[in-house]
Amino acid sequence: MNISVGHGYDIHPLEKGRKLLLGGVEIDHELGLGGHSDADAIAHAVIDALLGAAGLGDIGTLFPATDPKYKDADSIKLLSNVGERLREEAWKIGNVDVTVIAEQPKLAQYIPAMREKIASALHVGVAQVSIKAKTNEGMDATGREEAIAAHAVALLHRFLLFREL
Repeated sequence: MNISVGHGYDIHPLEKGRKLLLGGVEIDHELGLGGHSDADAIAHAVIDALLGAAGLGDIGTLFPATDPKYKDADSIKLLSNVGERLREEAWKIGNVDVTVIAEQPKLAQYIPAMREKIASALHVGVAQVSIKAKTNEGMDATGREEAIAAHAVALLHRFLLFREL
């Protein structure tokens, strides 16, 4: 069996006039995340963790911010696309673990829906997706409520055939 681990990270600034989307869920907040796509920091961190584990590059390579077709793109659809690429490469997702860092809004009530959205996009069970919300205790851009960041770790596995050894 081939096992691989990847790490992903993303951060986006908080801005007026944007929806706040995290893990594919719209969060009730007066500020949203700025970026070329919908700026879903959780989805972006998960994408990078999965791509890193599979050795398939990163989100900027697959879905470049310079490409107009990704303007305001739905990050859950991008995540679903990555899940399909993994299946084509015979990778199976063991689990995805996310830590999102935000002072405000408080995210605990949204986490079950986020887990469902990510699991659905990746065709895995909800138990394979973990999301924790933390604060930075007032330190740095996230602590000053200027940004929201996310870290993700993904475990992939696949069985190698004798001809692949």
